Amino acid sequence: MAARTTFRSPSPSRFGNTLGRRGLLKGAAGAAALGLALPRGVARAQVELGTATGDVTMGSNYSNAVPQQALAAAVEALPNENVNVTINEVDHNTFQENITTYLQNPDDVIPWFAGYRMRYFAAQGLLGDLTDVWDAGLNDTLSEGFKIASTGDDGLQYFVPWTYYIWGIYYRPSLFEENGWTPPTSMEDLQALASNMQDAGIVPFAFGNDGRWPAMGTFDQLNFRLNGYQFHVDLMAGKESWTDERVRNVFTTWEGLLPLHQENPNGRTWEEAAAAIVNKEAGMMTIGTFVGEVFPEADLADLDFFTFPELNPEFGTGTVEAPIDGWMMAAEPANIAAAKELLYYFGTAPAQEAFLAINPSVVASSTEVDTGIYTPLQQKVFEAVSAAPNVTQFLDRDTSPEFASNVAGQAFADFLADPSSIDSILEDMQAQAEVIFAQ
Repeated sequence: MAARTTFRSPSPSRFGNTLGRRGLLKGAAGAAALGLALPRGVARAQVELGTATGDVTMGSNYSNAVPQQALAAAVEALPNENVNVTINEVDHNTFQENITTYLQNPDDVIPWFAGYRMRYFAAQGLLGDLTDVWDAGLNDTLSEGFKIASTGDDGLQYFVPWTYYIWGIYYRPSLFEENGWTPPTSMEDLQALASNMQDAGIVPFAFGNDGRWPAMGTFDQLNFRLNGYQFHVDLMAGKESWTDERVRNVFTTWEGLLPLHQENPNGRTWEEAAAAIVNKEAGMMTIGTFVGEVFPEADLADLDFFTFPELNPEFGTGTVEAPIDGWMMAAEPANIAAAKELLYYFGTAPAQEAFLAINPSVVASSTEVDTGIYTPLQQKVFEAVSAAPNVTQFLDRDTSPEFASNVAGQAFADFLADPSSIDSILEDMQAQAEVIFAQ
């Protein structure tokens, strides 16, 4: 059975300009004044699966071809034929940069990220309560860790986990085999490997920072490898200073690695950078498993990763970054019954298996998904995340949306353009952090 699916690609102008934290309404009362919030009793009406009818809209930032097709396949497999789903797709970066404006007039179902960034918008009264969706059966098929990542500050659930992946250093094993290279386990090994790649005429690291978020992944790896998980999450929460010598050491280490990367990354998309891996023009790339989206299907088996090597023996390699993607509901959806039914479905194995059948570059959240369908890469991601004592989300998911979008992203881009400006960049970041986290 299938639901009718329609695509349209709205202009970025639909979303306006990015709003800062001060541009958001404060609290549920402010949201209600704009008609953005439903009374709790309405929002938590019992889900009656299979009974919804009518139209429901969902936003999508799945703008690359593979995830776009995979999402369409998952929606088409929705069991309830009486629900018609319209997917309103927009470019990934445009959606992410303008989420605060979008949430003031959103689709019924919204793509977003678990953890801090979800909790922040839930606290503004901009999201609908999905506790009853979890109670309808997701509590039994999604782990407690996923539930915690889906829970707002008020103890209610506002998010349905969909897929996750891991950030690491990705490479083509065939290239390594052709040259007698092995994945490094220390910084010394990594630098020696990079030197060998340069001798072979290969750029060690592909690197693109268009959108100003890809560089955040490199910063995260360096920070929690050098300074540990607790310092990293405290820095993200505004509890540590960006002018701390430990943070400066991260940038100094990063500066030393920049000659191993493609030059001028700020004007290059991650897809363009990843093409250098596909073509064996670059040897490695610090990125998430979604890099597989740009690989031809025939080459997907020739993609692997290793975790970022140890930089400080005190912290080893116990922390990994595994962002959780998923779905939320508008505070006042046009069709609350259909929205909740679609969201429940997204949390189940059939929906996730339909998605993974086309896009095997991520791992499913449901414990009922048959892991026998996983590729060796997916299985490796699953095992690495399961075994990690500490898991982070990603810089722009672990901190204030205003700080991530308006401060960190630009600061990292400025650093990449002029590494000699580290001190002034960090001073400016700390000054802005003090204002943002004091609110």
